[in-house]
Amino acid sequence: MTDEAAGEALGELIFPGGADRTFALLDGASVPDLRDRLHEDAPDHVCLFRGSLEPDMAEVAPYLVELEPDSPFSGWVLEEGWGNHWGVFAVSDAGLRALRRHFRTFTMVRDPEGKLLYFRYYDPRVLRAFLPMCNEKEMNTVFGPVGAFVMESRDPDVLLRFTRGDGSPQCEEVPLARARAAAAATAAQTAGNDRADRRALLQARREAALRPPRGIGRQGGGGWVEGSPWS
Repeated sequence: MTDEAAGEALGELIFPGGADRTFALLDGASVPDLRDRLHEDAPDHVCLFRGSLEPDMAEVAPYLVELEPDSPFSGWVLEEGWGNHWGVFAVSDAGLRALRRHFRTFTMVRDPEGKLLYFRYYDPRVLRAFLPMCNEKEMNTVFGPVGAFVMESRDPDVLLRFTRGDGSPQCEEVPLARARAAAAATAAQTAGNDRADRRALLQARREAALRPPRGIGRQGGGGWVEGSPWS
């Protein structure tokens, strides 16, 4: 779990802007009441398991959710889920349906003996261990239309960002303390600008209150008479 400030810092790193969109791959087995929250906040989402699921299976299934900056659902995921292995984030210029097709291709994999197994890539503990071991073919299979995977490290104060590299994925470690400091500096600057704007507005109002209407001039005796404009 993170505090609100840390959630804002995470948001700065997870939402890159531009044409890219941010998606969460959420593990229903790890996220309490995920389906209720999806129904309540109604973000665009799809289940990554195929077909009609029994209620018990639907509760623990993985879900692909498109996140919007500053939405209640995004804030809940970042503030409550970070550090609790709720899921991983994918940054892509592809849409929800295209990513569903991509991620559904490897929800099930075969072990060396040919047995089908669930591949829990939506668990950050699994994906951060798997990606560094990928060869180029595996990397391209997992990334597909995804530009970057973002997830918590074993230390939740460190963010991991995986991108395609030369033959294998590259990992960037970002200390969240640095991101928090940058977010705090931006907030302080914004607050300072807001205070300066308020002071300028109050000064303008005071000056306007002291200035008589145009068309009214000052008489030598101190009274107001019609005639010359005030300047």
